[in-house]
Amino acid sequence: MKITVISDTHIPKKAKSLPSRVITELKQSDLLIHAGDWQTLDVYHECLQYGEVRGVFGNVDSEELQELLPEKIVVDKEGVRIGVVHGHGKRWTTERRAMEAFADDSVDCIIFGHSHIPVLKEINGILLFNPGSCTDKRRQPKPSFGIITVNNGLHAEHVFFEKE
Repeated sequence: MKITVISDTHIPKKAKSLPSRVITELKQSDLLIHAGDWQTLDVYHECLQYGEVRGVFGNVDSEELQELLPEKIVVDKEGVRIGVVHGHGKRWTTERRAMEAFADDSVDCIIFGHSHIPVLKEINGILLFNPGSCTDKRRQPKPSFGIITVNNGLHAEHVFFEKE
């Protein structure tokens, strides 16, 4: 199973639509996970064109998205449990807030966003993954998103690409 992971798309503020590099992966994926800050409901509907979408709302998302999407979810695919949360809040770091959000859940991976900083590391046997942003790289060298493969285990990687 191939999962494309995006976050912090901030459309239409930072881009008019998803980058073609992301769309290419979405067409070859079984699932899209979005870790929040879509910004508008139009982005959600655009993502649905490519298949199954699971996601959470972020701190800049519209009221419609906040009513439609949860603050956090656990996605169970092929025996792998993936927690998804945006990671915004006031206490601690974004990474720690993401970990705390699933302190009482049994998960193999935690996907989060908010910081726009790509993260891929393991803490206490849990894979922490922030895909970065495919539209608003901020201080990062390149825009990014993620690919997670579930096939007798879990493999995650970042995809860095040139801005269009």
